[in-house]
Amino acid sequence: MTSPAESVKTTHRPLVIAAVMASMAMVAIEATIVSTVMPQIASQLGGLHLYSWVFASFLLAQTAMTVVFGKLSDVYGRKPVMLIGIAIFLLGSVLAGFAWSMPAMICFRLIQGVGAGAVQPVALTIVGDLYPVRERGKVQGYLASVWAISAVLGPMLGALIVQKLSWGWIFWMNVPIGIAAAAGFWLFLREAPIARRGSIDLIGAFLFTLGIAALMIALTEFGLGHEGAAMGWALVFVITVGLFVMQERRAPDPMVSFQLWGRRVIATVNGAAILSGMALIGITTFLPMYVQVVLKHSSVVAGLALTMVMLGWPIGATLASRTFQRFGLWRLVLTGSVLVPFGALAFATMGPETSVYIAGVGSFLVGLGMGLLSLSSLILIQESVEITQRGSATASNIFSRNLGSALGATFFGAVFNYGLTQAGTAGGAGLFTEDQLRQLLQGTLTSPASEMAIRLTLAGSLHLTFVTMLAISLAIVALAFLLPRHGLEIRPLAVQREG
Repeated sequence: MTSPAESVKTTHRPLVIAAVMASMAMVAIEATIVSTVMPQIASQLGGLHLYSWVFASFLLAQTAMTVVFGKLSDVYGRKPVMLIGIAIFLLGSVLAGFAWSMPAMICFRLIQGVGAGAVQPVALTIVGDLYPVRERGKVQGYLASVWAISAVLGPMLGALIVQKLSWGWIFWMNVPIGIAAAAGFWLFLREAPIARRGSIDLIGAFLFTLGIAALMIALTEFGLGHEGAAMGWALVFVITVGLFVMQERRAPDPMVSFQLWGRRVIATVNGAAILSGMALIGITTFLPMYVQVVLKHSSVVAGLALTMVMLGWPIGATLASRTFQRFGLWRLVLTGSVLVPFGALAFATMGPETSVYIAGVGSFLVGLGMGLLSLSSLILIQESVEITQRGSATASNIFSRNLGSALGATFFGAVFNYGLTQAGTAGGAGLFTEDQLRQLLQGTLTSPASEMAIRLTLAGSLHLTFVTMLAISLAIVALAFLLPRHGLEIRPLAVQREG
């Protein structure tokens, strides 16, 4: 039988890394484009109250399937799981380009999320398999550049596509990228025969998905002022959580291993990842709307403001990859966690007359902090487990971040809707129709009074959303201080093993 070391030697590592970068670019550029042009898509499809669900459906599916695909990659190998994930993602992309309504868009985005649930964790696990820890940090830094390039190209391509072509092309452009990535894995990735077999906890995956969906619906109903429906869905969530815990305790190969998550370092780092995911999706979802509607800038400017998150992230990840052996992971985790609320503070203090550069600076600081935090956490977790658990351990960290994003999309959507409702009931600027918002975004609204009312209403609701985001960011710092410092000092041992 071929050993893992021999398998690595027969694998064309640079070409496999090129395929990894292509697959990650497919997911990364999708995030920046959709976030930038979603206000325009929503103005055409209608259903503004479902706006956050376009992001939440993707993230719900991605979160639920991340752990499942991570486990599958440990059982059946990285290559087949990656190819299946790419195929599902491309199917969802093609269908999303043909969406005729907001519910259809949400459904097709959910299919995309299932595919992304395989692509992201398995891609990072492949890197962990191919490179020892001393080389891995540098390679992870290279991969971070994918997000930087995608951050620059995404908003520009999105604005260009919306102006010159059908918005469907923001989804269809994934097809050639995905085919190229799949070809790279098919031709150049060589794996040792898989000796380990195990069961897949499908019941656990179903209960998890049902529970998170119930929680997201409860938050949405609460934000819309439907307290009765919200309480009903909250009860479904509580019952499902109880069933999920019972299932995970008796499953031979649980979806969420309490033994793995019971380690203090992993539990704390993943907890911070959940909160980071919430903060990030809040920025991604609502900053473009604030810049376009409240600050009165174009979608291109809104995309560039959001781009600063994706520029700061790879810079932070690159700094972490080059310095973690010198400074240690604990300092990098703490530094990254402190930078996030500093960036969120910029959003919480913005007003209608604020310069858009303030939004850019805040975005950059958040991205820089998350880059430091995410890469340090990933290296820590991968080096804390055996290779047979590496897929599951890597997936647990990505799962946590995606879970935070899924919850954050709905949580901040509920805060946003609550702000709109309060504006209408408190005698403020009042609510507005979707047709009025569509006219405002398209520049065809003829009533100055209506335009001012819409901008003031959205400014107040978004301010409440950003203040809540700041509170979430401060909780990340609290978790970072709870980390057992000695548990993060694995660097010298890892280097010694490699030496």
